[in-house]
Amino acid sequence: MFICTSASLPQISCKKMFFLLLAVSSLSLFLHNRGRFIWTIKSFKWASNTSCSLPSAATKPKHMSIAFLKTHKTASSTMQNILFRFAEHHNLTVALPQRPCDHQFCYPSSFNSKFVHPYTLPAHIITSHMRFNHSEVQRIMPNDTIYITILREPASMFESLFSYYNQYCPSFKRVPDSSLETFLKEPWRYFRPTEKDSMFARNALTYDLGGDNNHRASDKAYVKDFIANIERIFSLVMISEYFDESLVLLRHLFSWELEDVLYINLNMRTPSSRRSLQQGLPARIRIWNALDTQLYNHFNASLWRQLDALGPDCVAREVQLLREARDRLVRGCFGGPQPQPRPANQIKDKVLRPWQPSSKVTIMGYDLPLNASYLGAKPGSESRDRCLKLIMPEVQYSQRLLQIQSLRYRRRLSDVLRRKLGRAP
Repeated sequence: MFICTSASLPQISCKKMFFLLLAVSSLSLFLHNRGRFIWTIKSFKWASNTSCSLPSAATKPKHMSIAFLKTHKTASSTMQNILFRFAEHHNLTVALPQRPCDHQFCYPSSFNSKFVHPYTLPAHIITSHMRFNHSEVQRIMPNDTIYITILREPASMFESLFSYYNQYCPSFKRVPDSSLETFLKEPWRYFRPTEKDSMFARNALTYDLGGDNNHRASDKAYVKDFIANIERIFSLVMISEYFDESLVLLRHLFSWELEDVLYINLNMRTPSSRRSLQQGLPARIRIWNALDTQLYNHFNASLWRQLDALGPDCVAREVQLLREARDRLVRGCFGGPQPQPRPANQIKDKVLRPWQPSSKVTIMGYDLPLNASYLGAKPGSESRDRCLKLIMPEVQYSQRLLQIQSLRYRRRLSDVLRRKLGRAP
């Protein structure tokens, strides 16, 4: 419900504020769905013979040098898992954080190449949380690295941030009733730009991308230059709400096979941990996160232009193939059409228990069925190891890769020393 008081809005009338919120909400809704609306109309006009086959491995091999900027609460953990599995399958090295940084590159500090564990260099892929610093990433990644990232609609993302970091971010924690509605009525009453973890409370996407999340959104020159810089560096900006369509573009960009992009949704909250956004709240969130809103609107439209260039029929067919292949993989791993998400305390295997941010929010994970070790003997089933990695949470998978790569590093170093000793006079 829209609530207006003279105390909270001393410089603008309630009627004007109401129409402002209505206009922003309507415009954002149109921009959010404009690409799909136009694209859907075109799909009825286009013939169904559009060709969208990927180049064969003989003519264009898979691209393997990738930097994925993992943004917060955007389905980025699911994308990271895709990259982790791809790296392990192809024996690639993933740049991982030093132990003092935990499983992130000392976030929220700006990324520095010193944050990378030496046993995980030279790297082919980098995908853990960081505050983006292009020049520092370039120092450790190959020259042919392709940069990608992912964004999410600001209203739904902010609701997720508020829930997830409610006990960590002081701007959220000091709200007396832990209410998103209360925070949005008077955000400056609770928000402190310079305090710890404040980036989660305003324009988190802008911050993760290396920008000034507290810059004036009305500064058109700043916003224009910031967007232009992102476009210059990132070959693909995925959109969380259109994850499968984004994967179609990613496959074409990297010349990957369908099997390389199969996934199960990770790091999801229980329904009880989610808050429904009452009428008027999405508009308030977009105004408060105006920089992120402009980023999202721009790159959402950009995504649909790229899909349009590929052809609606082509994209629709590839999305269908992706979902059919994913369903087959899930059935092979779990014996049914969809695994049942469980709270961490109900997951028997510790390796599969996701990290829990606080007692006020529950992050779901998955357990392999009791007979999973026998599924590999059945026609059409998957190996236990592949199924395990498909649902392995970020922290545990990062530890797994660090262990594997550390062993590989030591063996390589040992081989070098043996060769030197063997040639010594």
